[in-house]
Amino acid sequence: MNVILIGMPGSGKSTVGVQLAKSLGLEFIDTDIMIQTQEGRQLQDIQDNDGHVVLRAIEEQVLLNLDNTNALISTGGSAVYSDLAMQHLQSLGVIVFLDVSVEELERRISLQGPRGIASSEGQTFADIYAERMPLYRRYANITYQNEDAIKIDKLITNINQFA
Repeated sequence: MNVILIGMPGSGKSTVGVQLAKSLGLEFIDTDIMIQTQEGRQLQDIQDNDGHVVLRAIEEQVLLNLDNTNALISTGGSAVYSDLAMQHLQSLGVIVFLDVSVEELERRISLQGPRGIASSEGQTFADIYAERMPLYRRYANITYQNEDAIKIDKLITNINQFA
């Protein structure tokens, strides 16, 4: 079984993902790192030099090429813009949406520094949040309120019940 994490940047996909992978005995895969390795540059560099459309196209191809088993897959925040990629991920396992308030996300992002958030020019973080929320909810099998990224026992129980 695979577990696929979706959510906004700063929602804890990488942090919680590593903890979950260890707890569930799964390999941890971060698709943002896969993109950076494949392209030989940071996400922010791709966003700045090639634009969000190119970044999303690269992300879609990386997602469509996944064929792992027994993995926890942490996706980029914009994965939900590709219906084709999300259908593929649904065929691979259970999709968990890490839901965090926009205020908490903005606080976390401000502590982390620049990130390659695939967005149109002029879009605020709150705009992106409002645009993506319905998509995250549409594709999620499990929604987990992740205001406190340390407490994942309940999420582990939910995943085990789903499997």
